[in-house]
Amino acid sequence: MEARRNPSIGTAAVVLAAVGFATLGILSRRTYDLGLTPMAFVAWRSGVAALSMVVLIGFTLTRGGRLVGWRSLAPRDRVALCVAALAGASLDVTMFFAYARVPVAVVLLCFYLFPAMVAGASALLGWERLDRVRGVALLVALGGMVAVVVGGQAAASADGSGLDPLGVLLAIGSAVSQTVFVLVARRGYREVPTEQAMGFVLVVSTSMGLLIAALGGVLSTVWLPFSSPELLVTLLIGGLVGAGIPSFLFLAGVRRIGGVKAGILMLVQAPVGVALAAVFLDESIGPVQVVGGLAILTAAVAIQGSASPASKPVIDGETATA
Repeated sequence: MEARRNPSIGTAAVVLAAVGFATLGILSRRTYDLGLTPMAFVAWRSGVAALSMVVLIGFTLTRGGRLVGWRSLAPRDRVALCVAALAGASLDVTMFFAYARVPVAVVLLCFYLFPAMVAGASALLGWERLDRVRGVALLVALGGMVAVVVGGQAAASADGSGLDPLGVLLAIGSAVSQTVFVLVARRGYREVPTEQAMGFVLVVSTSMGLLIAALGGVLSTVWLPFSSPELLVTLLIGGLVGAGIPSFLFLAGVRRIGGVKAGILMLVQAPVGVALAAVFLDESIGPVQVVGGLAILTAAVAIQGSASPASKPVIDGETATA
């Protein structure tokens, strides 16, 4: 296939996607400082990204693609797509609330527990055998998570603050949501082109953000960007640079290098996100957290590297990760 002839382009695309996703921590924090609520940020970020997916869908249709209708899907695929969309919305809700309560580094390190969670869940479901490498990786990831939390508590106690337990739970919740998304994507709605499935997920995330904002009595903050040019620009950057463009780059990259390699390269998001938080938010992590974070990322690499061909999902005829 033509896409397979340029692996270096695929690698560059995935790395750039990881860097783009890594900007969401500092961008969301900036919007919070300007008066926006987490759910308003979710609505704007997902809404802008959804519009970019509409553009991408239009482009693929002009290139011979096809628009898959809802009624043409099997009932099982409809359910799977809805579950994936709810998982994606849950991921946004938990992650961006977590960004508001705990350091960006803690959120990202907790989030990258998801490869270990996927491996464990796949073993419990009987989809994959839990071999020695994956078993050890699960234990290493668990130990790393303990180090991240304990190290954060120690650092927080030293400077008189406290590591918000709810923020940590929300960050772990984002990993759980990603785990559900990946597990469903492996076997469900394979007839739906990736950009169309992604567009559906982003529309649901936008709707969820608006609904929670309305129930929380803060829906009025959604309109705040129209009276603040800086906030509006920040949100447009967040939707495009932090969501829409990275999603496109990841899709382009994964078709060239495959899902396993792309999944490993996406780990770049964690150190880049931590570095950006250190530079722009003056956040730092302690040595115990560094060790714990390295343990989590090492476990993720080991799990991805040991993935069996049967475990790799297929998107538009290509292996890919969600």
